[in-house]
Amino acid sequence: MVFSSSLPEFSVKNDLQLEHAIVCPNCATRIAGKFCQGCGQPAHLHVPSAREFLHEFIAHYVAVEGKLWKSLGLLLFRPGRLTRDYIEGKRARYVEPLRLYLSFSIIFFAIFKLGGVNIGIGAPDTPPARKAEVAVAQKAGTDNQAVVAAATRERERAREESRARRQDDDPTLLQLDDGDDAKAIKLAASIHPALGSKVARFLQLPAHELKAALLRALSSYAPYAIFLLMPVFAALLKLLYFGSGRRYGEHLLFALHTNAFAFLALSLLLLLPDFIPLVGFALGVWLVFYLPTAMRKVYGGGRLLTALRWIVLMSLHLVCIFVAVLAAGALAVIA
Repeated sequence: MVFSSSLPEFSVKNDLQLEHAIVCPNCATRIAGKFCQGCGQPAHLHVPSAREFLHEFIAHYVAVEGKLWKSLGLLLFRPGRLTRDYIEGKRARYVEPLRLYLSFSIIFFAIFKLGGVNIGIGAPDTPPARKAEVAVAQKAGTDNQAVVAAATRERERAREESRARRQDDDPTLLQLDDGDDAKAIKLAASIHPALGSKVARFLQLPAHELKAALLRALSSYAPYAIFLLMPVFAALLKLLYFGSGRRYGEHLLFALHTNAFAFLALSLLLLLPDFIPLVGFALGVWLVFYLPTAMRKVYGGGRLLTALRWIVLMSLHLVCIFVAVLAAGALAVIA
């Protein structure tokens, strides 16, 4: 009697659990198999451990599908093939173009910043004035800090006197002896007086501080500038291949793939040790000839016409990079 009365209650609970198990918690669709036919989410879920996270990453990107290795192989050794396959509809086997570009650009800028790469305008470890003071003190046979401090105070006093002599009626605007600097200040002041004041103060900085400020601006704003130049690069391709019938999205796709390769190649060049110069030289040569080879693979055309388009493309792109560098320098001034 007890068994018969408890059996219906057990059956009701079991039916409720079964009904809950076959309803997808993500989209509320009834699941008929191991995966939801509405959104593709697995039917059986649990909070994964750290080991399961690592296993899923390796299995998904390397061991099972191998999207990363297939994409890298074509990107490095088959210029333009990745773009051609994507246009022809062969997409599931490769990493998405935007993810590929963002990944390699982040890796490059991380190596660039953490490696402390000097691009020619970096500040020296010790200011030149400080080095001169230490050298004088050592030449006199002493490293007396009082001598160095006195020399520093004298230098600061001379600088203040020089600034006072160059100041005109406007106390916020300094007239510099250098004609180019004075023209730059007047141009900035014609736009806005506050901007002219900032430019004047920036140009009054010592050489090593000015270079350090420019380097900080380049390292901070360069990733954003490079990313904004991507649609410009695609627009240049659209202009060069005007009348080919290709849409802007195809040119943007080509730009993502070729620039992803450029970031990958530059990252490898930064990581290569100095004792294997031949590999670095070969990679540099491949970096130069990669783009025209990819252009011919994707767009077709003769070698001479492709070479001419490549020269025009790189010339215009270098102009855009120069403008971006100037913009980064301007941000260093007004920041």
